[in-house]
Amino acid sequence: MNIQFFLEVLLGGLLSGVMYSLVALGFVLIYKASGVFNFAQGAMVFFAALNFVGLMELGLPFWAALPATIGIMVLLGMATERFVLRPLVNQHEITLLMATIGLTFVIEGVAQLVWGVGVRRLDLGIPDVPIPWLADNAGIFISQIDVFSAVVAGILVATLALLFAKTDTGRALRAVADDHAAALSVGIPLKRIWALVWAIAGVVALVAGMLWGARSGVQFALVFVALKALPVLIIGGFTSVPGVIVAGLIVGASEKLAEVYIGPMVGGGIESWFPYVLAILFLLVRPEGLFGEKIIRRV
Repeated sequence: MNIQFFLEVLLGGLLSGVMYSLVALGFVLIYKASGVFNFAQGAMVFFAALNFVGLMELGLPFWAALPATIGIMVLLGMATERFVLRPLVNQHEITLLMATIGLTFVIEGVAQLVWGVGVRRLDLGIPDVPIPWLADNAGIFISQIDVFSAVVAGILVATLALLFAKTDTGRALRAVADDHAAALSVGIPLKRIWALVWAIAGVVALVAGMLWGARSGVQFALVFVALKALPVLIIGGFTSVPGVIVAGLIVGASEKLAEVYIGPMVGGGIESWFPYVLAILFLLVRPEGLFGEKIIRRV
């Protein structure tokens, strides 16, 4: 085995895994706060990236387009919570899921109605070329944009993890996640927490959309980035921020290694579905995920 090539594949997979964790984080935040699986998270990623690129095409510089898009995503998240999900509080989980599925098509349609359906290039100023010193000294070719994206995603995920673990807002969020009625009874502003979480999920979607858009272009395919987050959620647990970090690394590394070392034995092309095999195995052995809370139901 060529150890340099192995390390190159492994590092590439881990960097992709951090990006998967970022997308999965949007799901976890909303699920923790309201018990809603937000199927529209992928559409929010696409919507955010398309708005950012569109505003820059209208003439706004980067430093102006970024806060403007943040404002748009915060408003989208808060409006979704206020006008779509709040009226459905205490409804069955399937009803809430169907609402977010409908929201997905609305967001996609509005985005393409306003900005069109063409593929757009997003340049963050980071070249998509190997890191020179790593290539020259270790013979490992890792793209600078991949490292930059992973660092930004890692910082955001770590910051939010600390925010919800160490602050009063984080404690309120955990209380809301444990029991809505109990949290409300001790004075926690439930509606404000929900609105805050949806706003943060909108910002997370923007960062994910910008980073993925810089790698593969801003296009409708960004919607399907959320599908890669599903194995991460299943493996890490739907309610655990540390879980999605660990699971993202597992998914990213395993899919790359499987494609390189197992793919040739079966004709290749297994990178796209291998994470789902892992997810199914976890569902069979540990359905709550590595860090998820075990659910006990009375029958």
